[in-house]
Amino acid sequence: MRNTVLSYFMLPLLAAASSSLSAAPASAVPTPAAIVSEIPSILDLNTADAGSLQSALIGIGKSKAQAIIDYREEHGAFASVDELLEVKGIGQALLDRNRDRLTVGN
Repeated sequence: MRNTVLSYFMLPLLAAASSSLSAAPASAVPTPAAIVSEIPSILDLNTADAGSLQSALIGIGKSKAQAIIDYREEHGAFASVDELLEVKGIGQALLDRNRDRLTVGN
């Protein structure tokens, strides 16, 4: 009987503690400015450095970013985003994932 009475008192206490721990603090709620900063910017393939390519593109690591830079230095400016397929290690799926993040300047 004593255990049953204790459980009636403990259950509401645990429920209250659980809900207060799972509530997000006010600072964790994103502001509109924080949401906008998470939207990827358009990256120019002809001017971006390796670090920018690596951080802004999905599936592009250090070696692929450097391969893009090397290709650009060897063949000149990219004429189109599709020319990225000529870079070793860049396939159609990778291009499709990043197409909306890329442009080529004049």
